[in-house]
Amino acid sequence: MLDTWTLLIIDDCAADRKIYRRYLLKDPHQSYQILEADCAEEGLALCQKVRCDVILLDFCLPDMSGLELFDQMQREIFETSVPVIMLTGRGDEEIAVQAMKRGALDYLVKHHLTQDVLQLAVRNAIKQSCLQAQLSKTQERQRLIATTALRIRQSLNLEQILNTAVAEVQQLLKCDRVMVYQFAPDIDGKIVASSVESYRTVALCDRIGAREEAGEQGAGSRGAGSREQREERGKLITHSPPCTQQSAPLPLVPNPQSSIPYIYELGLCNCVSLKEQFNTKANLVVPINLSNNGNPTPKLWGLLIAHHNSGERQWQTDDAEMLNEVSVQLAIAIQQAELLAQTQAALAKEKQLNAFKSQIITTVSHEYRTPLTSILAAASTLVKHSQQLDESKQQRFLGIIEQKARYMSKLVDNMLLVNQFELEKPQFKPILIDLLQFFADLIEQERETAGDRHELIFQFTGNNQGFWGDRGLLQQIFINLISNAIKYSPDGGTVEFHLIGKESEVIFYIKDQGIGIPIADQENLFQSFSRGSNVDTIPGTGLGLAIAKGCVELHGGNITLSSEVGQGTKVTVSLPKVFPLDQISPSST
Repeated sequence: MLDTWTLLIIDDCAADRKIYRRYLLKDPHQSYQILEADCAEEGLALCQKVRCDVILLDFCLPDMSGLELFDQMQREIFETSVPVIMLTGRGDEEIAVQAMKRGALDYLVKHHLTQDVLQLAVRNAIKQSCLQAQLSKTQERQRLIATTALRIRQSLNLEQILNTAVAEVQQLLKCDRVMVYQFAPDIDGKIVASSVESYRTVALCDRIGAREEAGEQGAGSRGAGSREQREERGKLITHSPPCTQQSAPLPLVPNPQSSIPYIYELGLCNCVSLKEQFNTKANLVVPINLSNNGNPTPKLWGLLIAHHNSGERQWQTDDAEMLNEVSVQLAIAIQQAELLAQTQAALAKEKQLNAFKSQIITTVSHEYRTPLTSILAAASTLVKHSQQLDESKQQRFLGIIEQKARYMSKLVDNMLLVNQFELEKPQFKPILIDLLQFFADLIEQERETAGDRHELIFQFTGNNQGFWGDRGLLQQIFINLISNAIKYSPDGGTVEFHLIGKESEVIFYIKDQGIGIPIADQENLFQSFSRGSNVDTIPGTGLGLAIAKGCVELHGGNITLSSEVGQGTKVTVSLPKVFPLDQISPSST
């Protein structure tokens, strides 16, 4: 079916107008709606009332010349250029030059006019007008996109970038809402920016996650919703009506002659369509693809979504192209923001590690000095006066050397372990452990070194079978907690260890009657080198609770502390009996 173009003939000769009409209506390539005026005043009134695609303008009119009318139309009516073909019976070249200088598209001499010449001139005028309009539209679109891109990339803050993007795109497309949806590593995701704050942002992430999961189950493979597949889907847009199976993929930019009557979805099939989720009349969705470290396949970061509530909207090709071009600029801005964030995180981590190393050096130099002095004094006494010392005194000095050497060895072990937690997690190697026998052995070892002033009590209840854990890390938890309980009970007393077995977890707590911890100090006690302000001269590095917390977290558990000054401290640990296998790194198995 041919497009119909509106053509206005302004000529005072009715016979000529009739000829032009007959010629044009015989054109097999175009269809015309033809309006006629026999004077400048009537032609001007029609131009003001009807948007014309082409004007045939006679040079000689009864009320003014064609050039004068052309000038008046240019001043008063034409917002955009309307092609004007000047007609004259004189064949005056000077008139032709004047008409063309004023912007007329063509110039025809009536005496030489034939059907083919008129048809071709009008078709060429329409074609050139369309090309000019398309060029102007493209230039305006590029200007708007450039302005939008500039505003998006004025900041390196990701949140500000996304909020600016949705606001600018909403203005650019004149739609009701624009959103940015970000995929998470586990395929699910969330809406991270919306041009309308009150808009609900839960349905999409829930539905997309459920949809991907349904797709995986249907395919019989856990890899059906992998990141690689998401990236592959990001290469194209799928056009499908609501609540149907996924239809064949279409290119990102559809046929220039067609509008986009349905919703665009990014390779998401079955279940509920985006149209139903958003309760909208029309949506347009394009992928946000980031460059992938030289890999030709981009990384699908998320979706840029424009949608309309106020009425049925036929998305045009230009809309899709503009949204896609903005998504490219948005991807660049996102990548720059992420790179800056990574650089800042790396610098912060480096600063933290440098501070940690300085703290280690300070702690080691301080904590080693006292035991080394004791070891040197005891060794010197044994060397110089061994003949004068009886066996009991010799054993006492040897005991001092052994005790201080053990302290220094434990200090080194703690430093190395904390350093591992700071740089990277230690390997987690779970095995089946008999907790009753494991803790009973450790309690006996502590009883041998605790002395007579402390009474260690071990109590257990419930089902403690079926526990999987790392023996070394579990031992670190127990030793650091029990040694703290003994050390910070300088006057002696009872230290209780309770083990409680439940169906899916085990809980144990260590309770002492020591000096307790001020409330103001309790918040930071699980950080490295943190100690209570009331420890006085009791030696220590402030690493025990930090190590215990790190080991507990590697087991997927929790650790809490409650304490009161002068009344003692209770530290509670809960650990799952079976640690999820998919959270164990390959290097630890």
